[in-house]
Amino acid sequence: MSQAELARRTGLSKATLSQLEAGAGNPTIDTLDAVAVALAVPLNDLLTPAGSTGVLHLPGTAAEQDAPTRELLRRISGGHSLEIWRLRLPERTSVDGVPHAPGTTEHLLVASGGLVAGPADDLRRLEPGDMLAFPGDAPHGYRTGEVPADVTVVIASPVIASPVIGSPVIA
Repeated sequence: MSQAELARRTGLSKATLSQLEAGAGNPTIDTLDAVAVALAVPLNDLLTPAGSTGVLHLPGTAAEQDAPTRELLRRISGGHSLEIWRLRLPERTSVDGVPHAPGTTEHLLVASGGLVAGPADDLRRLEPGDMLAFPGDAPHGYRTGEVPADVTVVIASPVIASPVIGSPVIA
């Protein structure tokens, strides 16, 4: 989208948009909201840095006692194909993950049991409620001990442009 089109959609001047692009100025929430709406992205995407491609380990948190609890664990930006898998590992099981396409990220969310998982050179101990994200394009593994594990795996693979117009290709 051109700067002129963005200015038209937001009602902001091109000079204001130039300042925002350059990191100058001090925009209001209303200004940022107008930009977010025009770009069709959540406002939070404009306020937080791009997601890291490194390892992210979030320990599980306690739920509210008398109310539903909702937590955003990780936002995966556009341009990715997502696969959601349920991985059930019996006790005393070891699985070596095959590296995926470049730029792929794996996200593990432990439902029950426990395991050691992640990049082959940086395995992490995970318990129920823990979330781990790591580059899936490198050697990685999953290992259980004396108890089985039930894990949700989300694989985010970059989508690259296809030589055939309009046909995305998963890397």
